[in-house]
Amino acid sequence: MKFFADTAEISEIEELAETGLLDGVTTNPSLIAKSGRDFIEVTKEICGLVDGPVSAEVVALDHDTMMKEAETLRKIADNVCIKVPLTMDGLKTCKKLTGDGTMVNVTLCFSANQALLAAKAGATFVSPFIGRHDDNGFDGMELIRDIRLIYDNYLYDTEILAASIRHATHVLESARIGADVATMPPKVIKSLVSHVLTDKGIEGFLADWGKTGQTIPTS
Repeated sequence: MKFFADTAEISEIEELAETGLLDGVTTNPSLIAKSGRDFIEVTKEICGLVDGPVSAEVVALDHDTMMKEAETLRKIADNVCIKVPLTMDGLKTCKKLTGDGTMVNVTLCFSANQALLAAKAGATFVSPFIGRHDDNGFDGMELIRDIRLIYDNYLYDTEILAASIRHATHVLESARIGADVATMPPKVIKSLVSHVLTDKGIEGFLADWGKTGQTIPTS
């Protein structure tokens, strides 16, 4: 499974990139606004920090303007992935962009039927929103499961990008089902390393090492 960071905070991206765990980044207008920085400037900086796809979202709702915005965004860097909403105009834009060799992330997916349309439109990624699906009384993991089944039935190349991930269990279940990518806040990625037995093990090793009175030379 690929890990994408869902953030526009440069310091968080830099920290994760150094671990070798980061395969890409997803941004959206809300995250850009939270960063307080210029959209084009911050997107360009992020693209320079990671080799993988960096999703940059259009804000227009009609196809013609989406295409004009996408033209500006894809000039930022070769690894920009244009993010479009799952609407008819968004799907039309997806088809046009992927036909030109541009990566496209179709976002705000809340049903398997929508994901089927995204795949037929040639989407590079489709982003089903697990947490928001759960918030509205549905089963987010069942959505991922249905999309995986449909894509496997027809051998679609579109990658399932599990989004709106809230906690480690979402990541685990997405991986079990076979989502291709999980995009999540940096704090969720960091939480995956935590386990009480790991902490206890380290404490025990250090206590035993201290009893030896030895040190490991560092120079």
